[in-house]
This record gives sequence, structure tokens and C-alpha cells, in this order.
Amino acid sequence: MKNVSKIIPCYAADTSGVCSALYEFGGMTVVHDASGCNSTYSTHDEPRWYDMRSDIYISALTETDAIMGNDEKLIEDIVSAAKDRKPAFIALCGSPMPMMTGFDYEAVARDIQGRTGIPTFGLETNGTHSYISGAGMALEAIVREFVHDMPKDDDSIGINIIGATPLDFGVTSAAESLKKFFNRGKMKVISSIGMGGTLDEIRRAASAKVNLVVSYCGLPAARYMEKEFGIPYFCGVPVGSLQSGAFSFIYETIHDGISRTMAAMCRGKHTDEKAERLVIGEAVLAGSIAFEWEALTRHAVDVICPPDIDAELSPDKKDLPLYAEEDIRAYIKDNGIKTVVADPLYKYILPEGCRLIEMPHFAFSGRCFAKDMRDPINNVNKEIYKW
Repeated sequence: MKNVSKIIPCYAADTSGVCSALYEFGGMTVVHDASGCNSTYSTHDEPRWYDMRSDIYISALTETDAIMGNDEKLIEDIVSAAKDRKPAFIALCGSPMPMMTGFDYEAVARDIQGRTGIPTFGLETNGTHSYISGAGMALEAIVREFVHDMPKDDDSIGINIIGATPLDFGVTSAAESLKKFFNRGKMKVISSIGMGGTLDEIRRAASAKVNLVVSYCGLPAARYMEKEFGIPYFCGVPVGSLQSGAFSFIYETIHDGISRTMAAMCRGKHTDEKAERLVIGEAVLAGSIAFEWEALTRHAVDVICPPDIDAELSPDKKDLPLYAEEDIRAYIKDNGIKTVVADPLYKYILPEGCRLIEMPHFAFSGRCFAKDMRDPINNVNKEIYKW
């Protein structure tokens, strides 16, 4: 029964990650799943549902279709809807049901593209991985399809912001704050590949000189653009005092062409003491907050990333991808952690005497604390810096 969540909820699934990442780009997202399951994505994992239009459909997979492998019905329904809606692209992803019966997303996507002439990509989700996996696949697919090589603008430093979605940042002013922050002097935001962006902006993304990755979701797309167009990337969210250092890090990244991660470069240099403090959350944002805290207080900070983490994002591979609630609870207790920054729902598994600083995470607690989510660029909970 390992990894069974008995007390705290699980994180949003990879299918929700796909829907969230592609929400604003004018495409059509189809989730291969049972009839009626659209509410799983629209009411639990998508805060923009009532304020912004987006074509997200469920295939209404029936028991008979699943058993008999009736893919033609799905293809015909998508082709018919595409002729009516005329989307910029079609994305097909799935749930556990087609995973168990077997389904070839890539082959079906090629068939649909051949019949419609619309760029179509199959994203092999199955509802058992976290939103990080799905959103990462989706953003990389968009970049592969629509970003093509083009000359760099020598008059300004073009930046792409990659990976901002409401699942990590909520419906806050984060995307706009990032744009305002970097649209200074010779810097210019070319595109936001996530929320706050358009497909037309993304088509010009290769003219940028550097990519800013603000969540783990954006890393696959950034790595592709580095390999294909030679654009280096910088991972980090400019929170608090990190804002003054962000420009120098980015200039350095452009100058030497070497991609780097802010938290992995700088965390752990301020103290060698055993950590009594912990941040739980998505790797890039949690790592940035942990670095900010270390820099200000000279105290060591550990990071746990339940949705998963890449070794590149972790200093000396110390950040932990613990998912099971019993593992998280045991780590906090065994290591004498006294203060934790995490979503409010984590309070139910903290040992007695451990203090919680609340930092709501939409991908974890959904709408429960959505009204309390802050724009981390300008409004990180200042209580964090008093520890």
C-alpha cells in the first residue's frame, strides 16, 4: 500500500498538466476518458474555467469502446469537432482507462492530422503521473511544432518565460509581474510559454537570447530549444532579494552560453549546519524560496519535491522527490525539522511541535486556499523571512 494517500490529497495528474499548459493557446485538447469526466479537470484543476474560454473535450469512452478498441469513433469525433472549431492545433492525451486497454496516441494523432491538416500531437499521459510530467510534455510539443529558427534581435535581450501555469502560481499576477520585471532597459520578453502568452508570441520564441524556466514543467521545452536553437536557459523564480541577482545571472548565462540553475548554484553555501527548516513544493519555486531564506537567515534549508525533481535542479542532489505521506512525515520527524513551508493541508501530517508556514499550492489543494495564493514575484509571505 505504499504511496496511498490516506490523509493528504495527491497532486494533480498529468492529464490536468496537459490541459493547463495548453489552455490559452487556441488549440483543442482532447482527453481520452470516460463520459462525464471533464469535471475532473474543469472543476478541480483549472481555475480559469469560468473566466476564459478554451476547447477541452472528453472522448466519452464507453466500456464497449474500451474493450473492442473502437478508435475510429474517437478519430471521427475529433475530426468533426475540429472542422467546427478550427483550432490552431489538436492535442490528444489520456487517462488510466486507455492505458490499461492499450492505445497508440502517436498513430492516432498522425491519422487525425492527415484528415484535418491541423497540427496534432499525441501526449501519452495515463493519469498516474503528476501534472509536472503532462505539462512538460505539452509545452515541449508546442515548442517543437511552432518554434522555428530565426535571427536574434541585437538591439535587445530577448527572454522567453517558460513553465508558468496556474497549477503552480494560481490565478495571480505572477505572469504579468515577470513580464514587467524583465521588460526593463535592454531586456524584452518575447513570449510566455505557459499562462499569459499567445501562440503568435511563441512562434517568435527562437529570436530570444535566453530562456527563463520558472517551473519544472518548462525544463523539457527549454532543453529542446537549447539543443535546436542554441538558446541557454536559467532556472529560477526571482523572489525577494533574488530579484537583484536575477539580471546578473541571466547576463552571465547569455555571455557564456551555459545553462544554469539558481538554487543548485547557490544554495548550501551560506551554512554547513544541519537543516531544521524545510520547503515542500514544486522544484524550481521551492528551491528559489529556500535559497532566498538561506541567503537572508544564514540557516540551512531542505527541500522536498513530491511532484518529482530533476537532478539538475537540486544542489548536490540533496533535494528529495518524496511522494508518500509516510515518507514525508518520517523525514520531518527523523531529521528534527522545526519549521515547514508548504500547502496548508500538510499540517495534518506534521509531527507535534513542527511549525507550518502556509504557502498554498493549487496543484495540491485546488480551490481550498486559492484566495490565499500570492504572486511570488511581489508578495511572498513575508513571515517566511522571519524564521
